[in-house]
This record gives sequence, structure tokens and C-alpha cells, in this order.
Amino acid sequence: MQQESSRSPWSQVTHYRLAEIKPVVEPISARLRVPGSKSFTNRALTIAALAKGQSRLSGILKSDDSYWCIDALRRLGVTVSVDGDQVRVQGVEGEWPQKKARLFIGAAGTIARFLPGALAAGKGGHYEVDGVEQLRKRPLRPLIDALRHLGANIETYGEAGGLPLKVEGTGLKGGKVRIEGHVSSQFLSGLLLASPLAADPVHIEVEKGLVQPAYVGITVQLMRQFGAVVEHDHDFRSFVVQPGGYTGRETVLEADASTACYFLAAAALTQGTVRITNVGYQSLQPDAKFIDVLERMGCQCEKTETYLQVKGPARLKGGFTVDMKPMSDQAITIAALAPFADAPVTVTNVAHIRHHESDRIDVICTALRKIGIKVEEREDGFTVYPGQPTGATLDPHDDHRQAMTFTLLGLKVPGIIIENPGCVSKTCPMFYSEMKKIGVPIKFIA
Repeated sequence: MQQESSRSPWSQVTHYRLAEIKPVVEPISARLRVPGSKSFTNRALTIAALAKGQSRLSGILKSDDSYWCIDALRRLGVTVSVDGDQVRVQGVEGEWPQKKARLFIGAAGTIARFLPGALAAGKGGHYEVDGVEQLRKRPLRPLIDALRHLGANIETYGEAGGLPLKVEGTGLKGGKVRIEGHVSSQFLSGLLLASPLAADPVHIEVEKGLVQPAYVGITVQLMRQFGAVVEHDHDFRSFVVQPGGYTGRETVLEADASTACYFLAAAALTQGTVRITNVGYQSLQPDAKFIDVLERMGCQCEKTETYLQVKGPARLKGGFTVDMKPMSDQAITIAALAPFADAPVTVTNVAHIRHHESDRIDVICTALRKIGIKVEEREDGFTVYPGQPTGATLDPHDDHRQAMTFTLLGLKVPGIIIENPGCVSKTCPMFYSEMKKIGVPIKFIA
């Protein structure tokens, strides 16, 4: 069942083997809108499919991950129509029309965490779920154990206790359940999304702390928008979800704060000015606060409810340590800025990113050493020292965030060549076209 590639028809540069990023000669000055949020898109698609009645979602992200989500829903018998960045979903009220399906989900980690509970909540179905080898290596065990405690019949066949897996639609009984939250908040989100379909209230206790609680806040917000009744304590350690399912609705999804960060960082590196016009500072997405780190590095920043703007300094400031756990997707973005700062920068408390699309700490540290930058690697982070980097061919290990980060290095360093640039389509297929629009010279090599 497993396919070799996570690329989808929504990818844009899949046929290129390499991308050479050439340094910019002028400060980057741009106003731009970024596409929709992956975090909001895949949560909303899953909820809309489980709901009673039709939903219309505006502002979706058209990327590999959302493509595979929609493809899986269609294979389950859900009617989904896509028109630009709008999607109409005819909900199935928790009962999948197709009672037997084989689902391929590419490298979509969110879908691997959201589908098992959604599939188990229906009755009478027999489903197989698989993804690319990269996704097979990512953990699922805490989620699977919690769902089994609620009555789910799920068998896993992967060495990491995850994909591939088989799910029997037995329904969920409700009750008290514990789940670990220190590896990924998506385990808790997957459990929460399925809980309104249970026969009785679900009482959830989170163990070992919770990494990136802001994403759980996004999950709860969307659940409530679609009519679910969710109660929790102030720090997301205890939840009660009432039975009753979801009701379809119309909603506009937020733009992607994570994607916005790369363009703001481009301004920081080039003494330029970039305004993102459709992401505000009060977003629930934690990466909207990355602008605070850029401010700490000497950037002039405007942080409003409707836009974010960064003006880069003559030289970036270093000499500090930053805990990036709340916005860990941007930990390696700092690694692309730090070589050009006036003192070392240390990133801490992100051990969990070793289990993302790549071992992000190892991959970024290896890349920095390859271009001649001194870096000290630790289990939960790294310290990057200022230096004079030189060009090299860098392997992002099929990780979209590594490829985007390497692109930032290329804004300043001649000779940066990125292998497999198409991996950015996992979350932002238009990344390179947008970079070109703001003045970044990019040469693709077939």
C-alpha cells in the first residue's frame, strides 16, 4: 500500500532535483499575503467531515498535507469540492459511507494523528492507513493507547508503534483516559477531535506535560465553532468533552503564521522591510510570536492585530538564549540567522523536534558545519556562533522546514544549493514562487 512519494498534484517544483539560491543584492522590501494555515486547514477538514450537514471552509491551505487529507476523506465516501481556497464538505455525522478503504496520507503527520480516532468512532468500518517511510518513523503510540482505552480496535504494524495501521470501526465508549503530551500535542488533538463522537463524556488527563499547548488551543477553538462542548483547566492538563458530535458551518481559516516567519526573517537578514498583511500578533498560532525573537535580534517590528512587519538592522544581535518550545517550528529558522549576528545564539527546550519530518536538530547542525559555521549540538537544542559561511549543497532530508531555512542562508551566502526543493510543497507549494516575487534569485536544476 505504501507509496514512495508524499508529493501531490498540488506540488509545484517536484520535477526539480536542485535549487540554487543566489544572494540578494538589495534589501528585500515587500508586502505580501501568505496562504492558509496547515494547522487550521487539516483540523477543520476533519471536523467538517465528521459533522452533521454541510460546511464551507474559506482560506484553506492547498498543500501536499491538505491534499492527502481531502483524498482520504473522499475515499471514505465524503463529498468534498474544492474551488480555489474554498472547500465545501458534506459531513457524514460520524458514520463513514465507505466501510472499507485503504488510505495513503503521504507525510502528513497531522492526519496520522487525527484519522485513527475519527475512523474508530464510526461503526462497521475496516480501514488501513499508511504513509511514506518518513511518516512511518514518527510515533503514534500514546494516541493509539488512549483510543484503545476508549474502546477503539486499532492494530499498528510499524517498528515505531505507528503506521501502517488497521482500524476497525467499533465506536468509542467514553470515560476517563490518560495521554502523554510531552512528545507531540497532536496526540491530544487527535483524541480531542474524536471525543464528541463517543457514547459518553470523555474525561482526559494529560501526563508528562504538554508541548506546544497553543496548537491544542486551536483544536479546542475549532471544535467549539462546530458545536462541540469542551471544558478544560487553564493549562490544558484536564479536559471534559461531552457527546453530541459536530454541526456543519461556514468559517474563514487563519493564514499560516509559520510560513510568514520565513519572509519576516528574509527582511531581518537583508536590512529589508517585509509586511505580512494577513497574520496578526494575537493569532492563536504560536509562530506569530516569532517576531518577538526578531525584535530581540535588533529588528524594528510592528505587531498589530491585522499585520506583522519587520525591518532588518545593519547587523543582527546575538548573545542570548531563547526557549523555543512554544514555537519550535521556528527553532531552526534562528539557526539561519545566528551566523550573521554579533554574538552566539543558543536555542533550548526543543528536544521533541528530533521526531518531526527529520531530526531537525541534527540536520540543521550538520548543514551549518558543512558551510563552515561553528555549532554546538545538545539533546534539546544548539548554540550557533557567528562566522563567514561558504557555499555548499545541503540535504533537507525531505523536510519542508529545513529547505525553507536553507533558502534563508542562500540570501547571504553564495553557492547554497538545496537538494529536493519540492519538499516545501508539504506546507507551502508556492514558497519559491513567492521568494522570487520579492527579489530572491533562484535557479532550478532538473
